[in-house]
Amino acid sequence: STHRETTESCPSIFAASILRFVSFRPRYWCLSSALLNRTVAMAELELVKQGAEARVFSTTMLGRACIVKERFSKKYRHPSLDHTLTARRTNQEVRSILRCRKAGVACPAVFFLDQQTHKIYMQEITNSQTVRDFIFQAATGTDQSHAYRVAALVGQAIAKIHDADVIHGDLTTSNMLVRAAGTTDEQLFLIDFGLSSLLASPEDKGVDLYVLERAFLSTHPNSEAIFAEVLRVYIAESRGAKATIPKLDEVRLRGRKRTMIG
Repeated sequence: STHRETTESCPSIFAASILRFVSFRPRYWCLSSALLNRTVAMAELELVKQGAEARVFSTTMLGRACIVKERFSKKYRHPSLDHTLTARRTNQEVRSILRCRKAGVACPAVFFLDQQTHKIYMQEITNSQTVRDFIFQAATGTDQSHAYRVAALVGQAIAKIHDADVIHGDLTTSNMLVRAAGTTDEQLFLIDFGLSSLLASPEDKGVDLYVLERAFLSTHPNSEAIFAEVLRVYIAESRGAKATIPKLDEVRLRGRKRTMIG
């Protein structure tokens, strides 16, 4: 009873101890909604973005900037099937983030995984901007060297996740954040692993690169040289590049045929 009185009178202290405990023990990240609500004092959730699969909120957790990603249910699916599929995708996203971080790729740290409400509580990457915005800004300037440095960081990061057999599934410049842009201390973060999977096939890695190439060429006009730098570094850094690049060429051919046929 004494312990219960102490934790109820000092919820923030108890929550802090829980957060420190689970930070280094991933098997304890899947906490129940009741425990999360009782131990973590959450500020108001501010909607940042809503897509077809999830809503993203910004808030704070124990004084830390925090992003909450909530996968919502699809009403056209049977409730039990919807819960199973949503839980599977949420768990897969967390697994991919963990494997990428273990491989040395900068990704948001996961604070909590709430399996009941399909919410992921993760670190907010503050003082950063998307690579998309950064390249747009760099294109208007006279010095393009920073854009090529960021491209090298992109190639490095993708090489690492592919060598860890992680397929991002949605590689676009909007799903990459750069911190300290325009300086020699630039740091690249990969985000949004909602479509990720754990696959070792060179074909899947080639498709991943093709998605990024199409995103570059459609979003950033005249960016062929920048994407070429991404590929150059990827080939130099990835152990499986010799098998992946021929598959990328095959996917390109299939893409061109589909474009011609319609």
